[in-house]
Amino acid sequence: MDETQKQRVLLVEDDRELAYMVAEFLTSHGFEMLIEFRGDLVESRMAADRPDVVILDVNLPGLDGFSVCRQIRGSFSGPILILTARGEEVDEVIGLEVGADDYLTKPVRPHALLARLRVHLRKATSQPVDAADSKIDTGSLVIDQSCRTVELEGQSLDLTTAEFDLLWLLAQNVGKVLSRGVMYQELHGMRYDGIDRSMDLRVSRLRKKLGDDPHNPRRIKSVRGVGYILSVEK
Repeated sequence: MDETQKQRVLLVEDDRELAYMVAEFLTSHGFEMLIEFRGDLVESRMAADRPDVVILDVNLPGLDGFSVCRQIRGSFSGPILILTARGEEVDEVIGLEVGADDYLTKPVRPHALLARLRVHLRKATSQPVDAADSKIDTGSLVIDQSCRTVELEGQSLDLTTAEFDLLWLLAQNVGKVLSRGVMYQELHGMRYDGIDRSMDLRVSRLRKKLGDDPHNPRRIKSVRGVGYILSVEK
C-alpha cells in the first residue's frame, strides 16, 4: 500500500480553480481530499472530518489563515502547511510562529508540494524513537526529541515545529558541516534548487532564540558556500 493511502487532507483555499487543481493532483497520489473555501468554517470542518493534515491559504474570507492556524494548533497535532502568494520574510516568520509546520509560496510545483507533504506525514506517523536515542545534550543545550523540548542553560525555549526539526538535525550531526542540499533533502524531502533562502531564514530565527550573536555566532556557525554546523561546546 502506498504510504499516503487513506491520508485525509483538508485544503483551505478560496481560489476554487486552484483548489480543485491541487485536490485532483493529490487525489491521484492516493490522498483523500476535503476542500473548504472559508477560514471561519475550518474549525467546524476539523471536528466533523478529522483530517490528518491541513493545507492553508492565508488570504481567506471569514478568517485569515494565520488566525486559523493559531485557532486549530492547540487541538490539532497533525501537520499544517501554509500555501500562499504572500512571500515576504515577515509572513513566513508569522506563519511558523503561529504553529505551521511549513510555509510554501505560490506558485509551487505540484511535486514539490507532494514531497513536502509526504515528509511531514512521515514525521507525524513515524514510530517513537528509543528513549536512549531521543535526547541530545551538548552541555548547555539539551534537546529531547520524544517530547520535542529544548532547554538552554536550564531554561525552556519556545521553538516552532520547523525550528525544532532544524535544530534536531544539526544536533544529530553536532560538529559536522551540513550542506544546504543535505538539510533541504532531510527537512523538505526534495533537492535544493540553489535559490531558496528559507533555510537561511530559519537558521537566523533559531540563532536568535539560542541567543547567538548574528555577526559572530558561537552555536550555529556558517560555512561559506557550504552550509551550517552546530559547534561542539568546549
